[in-house]
Amino acid sequence: MNEDFWLVLPVAVVWAILALVYALAPWGDMIGYARVWGFGAVLFLGLAALLWRRTRAGQGPVND
Repeated sequence: MNEDFWLVLPVAVVWAILALVYALAPWGDMIGYARVWGFGAVLFLGLAALLWRRTRAGQGPVND
């Protein structure tokens, strides 16, 4: 694996945790923020998957 994957994956995890926290927040209507954080988590997870696929396919680092 290259470093890009290991940098993007934790970002996706943090965004997913924030989406969960906002979805379960007992105060106000924070569900809109949960959707934003959830979309960001899915976006970063998709980017991590693309980076992993490219590395596993033997194409080397993305920035070559």
